[in-house]
Amino acid sequence: MSFLAHLEALRWHLVRSTAAIFICGIVLFVFKTTVYNEFLLAHLNSEFATYQWFCDVFKVFGIESNFCGVQFPQKLQSLSLTNQLMNAIWSSLILGLIISFPYVLWELWKFISPGLHKNERKKSKGFLFITSLLFFVGVLFSFYVIVPMSVYFFYHFEITDTIQNNFTLSSYISMVTNTILGVSIVFELPVLIYFLTKLGLITPSFLKTYRKHALVVVLLLAAIITPPDVASQVIVSIPIMILYEVSIYVSKFVVKKQEKSL
Repeated sequence: MSFLAHLEALRWHLVRSTAAIFICGIVLFVFKTTVYNEFLLAHLNSEFATYQWFCDVFKVFGIESNFCGVQFPQKLQSLSLTNQLMNAIWSSLILGLIISFPYVLWELWKFISPGLHKNERKKSKGFLFITSLLFFVGVLFSFYVIVPMSVYFFYHFEITDTIQNNFTLSSYISMVTNTILGVSIVFELPVLIYFLTKLGLITPSFLKTYRKHALVVVLLLAAIITPPDVASQVIVSIPIMILYEVSIYVSKFVVKKQEKSL
């Protein structure tokens, strides 16, 4: 195929991917009330599963916790005429991207696969499954761990009693969607390391050498996105460090495969 033919093929893959995102977004917009109540605003419910779980865990260890009977009395505010409509549209599109991620990934694979050898195409099918799995594990982890912790912290943080928290709908939904999308991408770390190792930009020894530095970075990120207590930071840090360790083994696997092929 010529260069222009490749561009034409890529254009249609992008068109189909965009169409899938818009179709999912339109469906979500139609059911926007359910999506907001059961997903985007679910963390404002005092009976949300994470708050109940933390409450039960702290009770087992005999520790008093504010997660028991947590309340969110402040209502979100819409400060412009079109705010609710535009918020519903953008959040529907972002969630549409999240839901259609496997299909978008598959379209990307269809564009790349003709340039692969037959055995490489067979192996790449596993890549689609693993990448999608890691992405949705990140979605679940952010939805049930990071977002509720963040919501709880920001709703109850105050500098002084004279300042009242009045959060806007846009800031709240932006925090939820950005966190879910961002954490899901972070969970693709093993896949990223796989390709960086294949390109020779990363080695297992490099990852081992900077393991302590990575731990510091992870703890700093956990301190930013979670309430200021050690338990919350550890809960967030553990899965990310596990992914880092998995990435080291992935890098080792790639290097061994490359050495055998020489």
